[in-house]
Amino acid sequence: QVQLVESGGGLVQAGGSLRLSCAASGRTLSNYAMGWFRQAPGKEREFVAGISGGGAITRYADSVKGRFTISRDNAKSTVYLQVNSLIPEDTAVYYCAAGRYAGVVTTPGPYDYWGQGTQVTVSS
Repeated sequence: QVQLVESGGGLVQAGGSLRLSCAASGRTLSNYAMGWFRQAPGKEREFVAGISGGGAITRYADSVKGRFTISRDNAKSTVYLQVNSLIPEDTAVYYCAAGRYAGVVTTPGPYDYWGQGTQVTVSS
């Protein structure tokens, strides 16, 4: 079992920044690829960013490329999502997820563990 707890969300004006954190416990985090997903009201959960277990491979949704950065510190069992230049369309609940596979997967199915989410609200 892997337990994931997100933090760092909040209310921010357009153009602002946040740093989301996902603290993991229960297993060795380096054995897991990690992903950030988000879900806005009335919309499906969508992939935002992912990072491989060792951190060498990252992938981003086209909508966040150049604005968001995913990173991980396996020694601290924590994954981060730096979100910059926020726009109102980024408003959603952000979830981190862990999956035991190689590389990065951009669909939610292969991820085994999910956090409870952290709300990000961007005002215009």
